[in-house]
This record gives sequence, C-alpha cells and structure tokens, in this order.
Amino acid sequence: MVEVVKYGATGRRKKSVSHVIVSPGTGRFNVNGKTIEQYFPREVDRSVILAPLTMTNTLGKFDAEAKITGGGTTGQAGALQLSLARVLSAIDPENKNILKKATLLRRDPRMKERKKPGQKGARKKFQWVKR
Repeated sequence: MVEVVKYGATGRRKKSVSHVIVSPGTGRFNVNGKTIEQYFPREVDRSVILAPLTMTNTLGKFDAEAKITGGGTTGQAGALQLSLARVLSAIDPENKNILKKATLLRRDPRMKERKKPGQKGARKKFQWVKR
C-alpha cells in the first residue's frame, strides 16, 4: 500500500486564519468545501493566493484543501498565500530560498487599530464646537 504524503501549515493576516493541507496531485484546490473560483470570485485574490505556486513552478503538481475562518476576502487571500508558501518551503528547501526572496514567507503584521475612548474611532475625534 502506497502512503500519500500530506503537508500542512497555518497562515494569518489581519483577523483571518488559514489552515491548508497539501498533497501531490493534479492541481485541485478546495477552500471551505468550494472551488477556489467559487470562494474567491475576484481574479486579484486568486492571483495573490497562487503566487507561491507560480513562483516555484508547482502550479499543477499539488492538491490543496484549505479551511479559512475570520476576516474578509482580502485578508483570507493573504492568509492562504502565507500558509501555501510555508507548505511549499517545507516540501522543498530550494523553494524556501525563492519564496524568501519574494517576501512571501513573512507575515503581514498590520492589524486594525482599536477604537479609543473619548473618540469616534481609532483616529477620528468627535466634532469640536467653540460656541
């Protein structure tokens, strides 16, 4: 019996968390039970997600199953990109150098700034009236 090797990784961006499991295959890509075209209708998000695969020339060589929670579509796309990059670097050390030079293995630290008390938002103040 042949054992199928599976690799997994986690990626985060803003409030989104992505868990991806990659195995050798034909290029099937499922996100929360849907195809990548159904889950991410915008072409920009799909190109962001597939950037690690295109840079390492592994676009049709792996099947991926992803579970994403939290955030919006752009944050989820960034989280999925990071998790895919981490998986590809774990599969082949040569990929790690390629992805590191493209800064795809770096987590984006930017988060939403919290609302402060006595203000309307994070930066915006209430309107000031002199008289």
